[in-house]
Amino acid sequence: MQQPSAPAVLEPEVRQARAADGATAAALSGAWDIRALESRARLLKSQLRQLAADPGRHWDLSRIQRLDHIGALLIWQAWGKRRPAQLALAHGHEVFFSNLDSAAAAVPAAPFDPLRLVRALGAAMLLTAEHLLGMVQLIGQILIDSFGLIRHPLRGPWREISASLFRVGTQALGITALVGFLIGVVLSYLSAEQLKAFGANIFIINLLGMGIIRELGPVIAAVLVAGRSGSAITAQLGVMRVTEELDALSVMGIPHTVRLILPKIVALAIAMPLLILWTSGIALIGGALAANTQLGISVHSFFIGLPGAVPTVNLWLAMGKGVVFGALIALIACHFGLRVQPNTESLGIGTTNSVVTSITAVIVADAIFAVIFSDVGISLS
Repeated sequence: MQQPSAPAVLEPEVRQARAADGATAAALSGAWDIRALESRARLLKSQLRQLAADPGRHWDLSRIQRLDHIGALLIWQAWGKRRPAQLALAHGHEVFFSNLDSAAAAVPAAPFDPLRLVRALGAAMLLTAEHLLGMVQLIGQILIDSFGLIRHPLRGPWREISASLFRVGTQALGITALVGFLIGVVLSYLSAEQLKAFGANIFIINLLGMGIIRELGPVIAAVLVAGRSGSAITAQLGVMRVTEELDALSVMGIPHTVRLILPKIVALAIAMPLLILWTSGIALIGGALAANTQLGISVHSFFIGLPGAVPTVNLWLAMGKGVVFGALIALIACHFGLRVQPNTESLGIGTTNSVVTSITAVIVADAIFAVIFSDVGISLS
């Protein structure tokens, strides 16, 4: 028995007709899918827009033989992304326009807010105040715990402090030495070109000694530690928040400030001055080698003249900076680590904010040191 042949699929067509109530209507027929619209999309789009200019027009889509998302989107855009009031639609095609309705409703147009910048500034100020309040609370809790440890030193987290010293101090010697050496070489090469022009070769000892020991050494070491150790501290505390280990410590009655935060602050406050001495020394070695190559000043002569060019107080000032920088980095890293929410996105954001805030705080603190001690260690008389 011969099977009846399938009806032929017509080309997409738009024509005007009359509805049952006598109103004008737009009747669509044929195939409205990507294959049929490939060559006629621009013409059909123009016809649809002309018909859609009348908001009261009826639309009859019941004669469409084949429809896909591309055809539905073409018709939808001609309607101005809004379904007309009078619409005849085949039941099987309702799903296409329902999806477009849902997508349009999910992204409402944001109204213009003339005070948006003011609101954003206010929100940023409130967030900053919230962070400062959290830092003050954390410092207060650490001071309370410190006084408790002074009364009962045997309960102190000495193993945690020793392990943190190894991680933030010993394991950072390699990267700080490499960066310090390169900074010393670069600074020496740049300075040598200028000093040779004025015949002041010997003053490279003063320039490198004062610049590296007083400023560059502490800042370089602090920035490296903030990026290396500060991010690791925030990530560690953040993971403990995600895995609910911090909550478990609280349930067991173990204060996380004593076991997790105080050891890191003490370790960084001890390790940073030593790392600054190490970084500055390696940077001076790199600068001396470059000065020997560029200006003919021997390494022995460089280090013999260094104590006379740089007063000893600059070394103590650099170590004092190290204590402050280390405590700041650890405090900020722990603060952001404790604020991590139990999800991976918050962990990444918290780690990024921790590093950026730590580096900014180090630079601000260094500027404050420069202003307060502007007359200390500068005069060579």
